[in-house]
Amino acid sequence: MKVFNHRDVEAEDVGEGAFRVRVKWLIDEKVGAENFAMRLFEVEPGGYTPCHKHPWEHEVFVLEGDGVVVGVDGENKITKGSVVFIPPNEKHQFRNVSDKALKFLCLIPLRK
Repeated sequence: MKVFNHRDVEAEDVGEGAFRVRVKWLIDEKVGAENFAMRLFEVEPGGYTPCHKHPWEHEVFVLEGDGVVVGVDGENKITKGSVVFIPPNEKHQFRNVSDKALKFLCLIPLRK
């Protein structure tokens, strides 16, 4: 078992295609996980993740803020408490549409 505070995990830039987004890999292989990764995304006001797709699903839980998730059916509003499931190979993007940080947990499989 491992117990730690998320504040002790260093945030990284998301990379190409993202704007004003940082991610913390809270749980992954480094802490002994074999199946799933848990990531904490922090999207600053006006920020967005890359618009992309991949062969694995996402499970998302919104902790703070307001935004939209853009998918094949257009934009869906998300706010604190929203739950989002993104199936494999579906193009998607998260956007912060507020003046406060948008924070969400995102779980993905480790074996892709």
